[in-house]
Amino acid sequence: VIRPEPCAVCGSRIRFGRAAIKCRQCQLLLHPKCREKCPSTCVPQPRHHAWPCQGVLADFAPSTPPLVPALVVQCVTEVEMRGLTEIGLYRVPGAEQLVREWKQRLLRAGGVLPALSSVADIHVVCGVLKDFLRGLKEPLVTFSLHSAFLQAADIPDDAACSTALRHVVSKLPPANRDTLAFLMLHLLRVSHSPDCKMDVFSLSRVFGPTLVGHSSANPTPLAIMEDTPRQCKVVARLLSLPPDFWRGFVGTDEKNLVP
Repeated sequence: VIRPEPCAVCGSRIRFGRAAIKCRQCQLLLHPKCREKCPSTCVPQPRHHAWPCQGVLADFAPSTPPLVPALVVQCVTEVEMRGLTEIGLYRVPGAEQLVREWKQRLLRAGGVLPALSSVADIHVVCGVLKDFLRGLKEPLVTFSLHSAFLQAADIPDDAACSTALRHVVSKLPPANRDTLAFLMLHLLRVSHSPDCKMDVFSLSRVFGPTLVGHSSANPTPLAIMEDTPRQCKVVARLLSLPPDFWRGFVGTDEKNLVP
């Protein structure tokens, strides 16, 4: 091993200079001791282009609707398969080094993603999703619509606020809109899980800065201080919209989003 990478079976890092086993067909990398636990079947992976290290959401989205990046779909699917009984989902941090390694691995993989089932700690998967969203060149709600989202969330009347938010959501770029809808449905499922102990308010505090961000790439300290509580308010208001509104963008059964 020249560049340390996580083992596809146990998830722990294979260190520099150590021996490793790599499949000639699918490029699966693992410790020699993990060979017996490796899946017996193997499918050759087609050639592909790696995703950029940075970009706007549309740079990672597929060409056909719903326009949700495969990385987002895979992380969400993995979290819902085995994470809805974990306390503090998305609030409890995963190991920073593993989060960074798996994010880079997924970005290098492009559209052909390695399985996340080998990541033992589900909080690492949550961390990868949050880090990917934070690393975009502009937040999910975009710089141009940032103030519109804040103003809509500030409307005191619930019905008027809901109408305004629906209108602003519809003005998002298609990839941002579809991904936001997919994430809102996911976070609603998390909030409804009693084991997670993550209600709408808790999730809005975690995802406010990540999804809403600021109106520019380099906000002033004053803007950061003023925006933080309003970011959480926007996400809380978005989560209060009916699920059917969000399903209208990604489909009622979301079958096309299964990785």
